[in-house]
Amino acid sequence: MWSYILRRLLLMIPTLIGILLITFTIIQFVPGGPVEQMVAQLQGRDAGGEVGAAPAEGSYRGRQGVDAARVEEIRKLYGFDKPAHERFIQMLGQFARFDLGKSFFHNKDVWQLIKEKLPVSISLGLWTFLLIYLISVPLGIAKAVRAGTPFDTATTFVILLGYAIPSFVLGVVLLVYFAGGTFVQWFPLRGITSMNWAELGTLAKITDYFWHITLPVTAMVLGGFAVITVLTKNSVLEEIRKQYVLTARAKGVPERRVLWTHVFRNALIPIATGFPAAFVGAFFAGSLLIETLFSLDGLGLLSYESVIRRDYPVVFGSLYVFTIIGLLAHLLRDLSYLWVDPRVKYFD
Repeated sequence: MWSYILRRLLLMIPTLIGILLITFTIIQFVPGGPVEQMVAQLQGRDAGGEVGAAPAEGSYRGRQGVDAARVEEIRKLYGFDKPAHERFIQMLGQFARFDLGKSFFHNKDVWQLIKEKLPVSISLGLWTFLLIYLISVPLGIAKAVRAGTPFDTATTFVILLGYAIPSFVLGVVLLVYFAGGTFVQWFPLRGITSMNWAELGTLAKITDYFWHITLPVTAMVLGGFAVITVLTKNSVLEEIRKQYVLTARAKGVPERRVLWTHVFRNALIPIATGFPAAFVGAFFAGSLLIETLFSLDGLGLLSYESVIRRDYPVVFGSLYVFTIIGLLAHLLRDLSYLWVDPRVKYFD
């Protein structure tokens, strides 16, 4: 087992390097980098497109009015005075030491920025993950037991409707209807807490916190529980139709005991093995648009702003952290098969 884990960990290294290399190569062809944006700011212009890509001679088309020495100083400040391959090798060396560099625009270490934004993303991801599974697993079991009934048909329609609506579209609808759009203002428009949160009592802080996260968590949950519900239903149905269930029923075993002692334990295998990936996905995958839409100062919003500003240290640092977490989640998923079902073997 340990040899399998070691092989998987070693395979993560070329995978991680490949992801970083592809992203780094693509970014080299994206115009409007940090140097160009700084030149545009020095010229008193907006950096949202007036500055073009670098011409063949290596200078910038938007540098008119800015001294060439000043442009070269900016290039050196951001590390763009070195060839691309040297910058990539230097970045890999820093990442190997878990040194993610310093943000161009926040003037902070990337690690510090991630730690500051992480609580918001953890908050959204944790509640989304818990609610999805607390709703999906019991609903999937109920649908399997009542397969073909009006309850099964009605819940399937609701599930597919929620799955068809993207979470950010649902978020816009919730904002318009319940956050001061053209209807009622029952919930706040932005933020995860109120401005005076530090002055509130304990109970008031808890109430204020849940008041702020209701809409974003609702938008993430409604679009995410369909897959788990259908997976649970299909797993339970598959187990119900097996011979050992018919044998248990023929022996007079109570239906409740058959369902919860035999069927549910075996049907739980594909559900439980999806916990690591679903847990990580709830934290990072679905939070970018939701955090941006509801102005929640988390990792999703940080990543979005970093891409817009071409804050490359934050972009690559976030990608590095997210990729490592994703690769470890896939490893935990495979190992969870062993923990849930000892019959599964990945090694001799």
